[in-house]
Amino acid sequence: MQAEVSSAAVAGEELSQLTDAIVDALKSVYDPEIPVDIYELGLIYKVDIADDRMVTVEMTLTTPNCPAAAQLPSMVESAVAAVPGVSGARVEITFDPPWDQSRMSEEARLTLNLW
Repeated sequence: MQAEVSSAAVAGEELSQLTDAIVDALKSVYDPEIPVDIYELGLIYKVDIADDRMVTVEMTLTTPNCPAAAQLPSMVESAVAAVPGVSGARVEITFDPPWDQSRMSEEARLTLNLW
């Protein structure tokens, strides 16, 4: 499943390039216990790019008791904030809807041998 990306003011080619760079940044973050990045795991639900290029990432965790809960949000914030053109990043954690394996990409399923 793809994360929803929205922006009110950033348009066209700039939005496309910024979105690609943000997705690349998200793909650089791995759950420490799973050898798949958080984007391919389907943990990213929504990315919002504000007028001032502040990025809000709505994400979930594999479980509410995820051992990486303390570190993953800051890892995501750091990765996204480092993208050129982004003024800052904030992560919001949600469990609605709860994550399940159906959110994983085909690539993630293949890596984890979940066929």
